Amino acid sequence: MIETNNLIIEEEAYYKPLHYIDTPFERATFGMGCFWGIDSLFGATQGVLRTRVGYTAGTTSNPVYKDMGDHTEVIEIHYDPKRISYAQLLELFWNNHEYGLCTRIKRQYASLIIYHTDEQKRIAEESLLSEKESRLPEVVTTEIHPCDIFYPAEDYHQKYRLQSHKELSKSLGMDSRLLQTSHIAARLNGYLVGVGGVAQFDKEVGNLGLTEDQQEYVRKFVEENEGGGLFC
Repeated sequence: MIETNNLIIEEEAYYKPLHYIDTPFERATFGMGCFWGIDSLFGATQGVLRTRVGYTAGTTSNPVYKDMGDHTEVIEIHYDPKRISYAQLLELFWNNHEYGLCTRIKRQYASLIIYHTDEQKRIAEESLLSEKESRLPEVVTTEIHPCDIFYPAEDYHQKYRLQSHKELSKSLGMDSRLLQTSHIAARLNGYLVGVGGVAQFDKEVGNLGLTEDQQEYVRKFVEENEGGGLFC
């Protein structure tokens, strides 16, 4: 016979959400229009460890959503270069703009590549030239800039799709810090809108520290939304 208190302790120890993952990483930063959809896209991409959204590439001090000045909405990605390359991230960048790639719109939603190393700059510039040629007669508006100050967006923008599932977010202990740093938050923010699909979710879910109820809840949404488009 198992005592109830012991069972609770064992379950709590076993089902511990995987917020922190100690893997060497590199950064990538992209502007692709509204940042809610791309936060989901990259969050559930294999090899991505963490994501956060914010503002950069402008001159205005301390931008906020309602007063961004000349900054652009961007996503900052921490990725494992042993599992996904910068060139592969760029493929997702080129093919998943909601708007703005070939139509110049307001600065907030500009198509933007922020490089963090000389190697990223080289790869990005070569990739941009290739895209310009392949998309003719359309005109690619993408700009490439060196990294600058990254201003994290307000909490309600971080992991926007996950936060719409209030009870799940609460059960994961999400707070202001974890919304920007949690591995499982990034993964679920994508899975809940179908990114990655059921097969990938089933392969990974056992390592995420979710309870059986949480797994069942998330899987239902992955199944319902797989193959759907991303939107803001």
